[in-house]
Amino acid sequence: MLTLVLVLVAIWLILGVVGFMFKGLLWLGFIAIVLVVATVAIGWVRRKAVDK
Repeated sequence: MLTLVLVLVAIWLILGVVGFMFKGLLWLGFIAIVLVVATVAIGWVRRKAVDK
């Protein structure tokens, strides 16, 4: 599970960098930021649930 979360975060970060590098793809950067935050939050909540 942790591996999946890390892979998704890496993908979203790469998309974010590409989005911010090209002005026409700025929307891609913002979507990537939202996806990184959502992926980290879901991973954190699921990890807390497994620890209990």
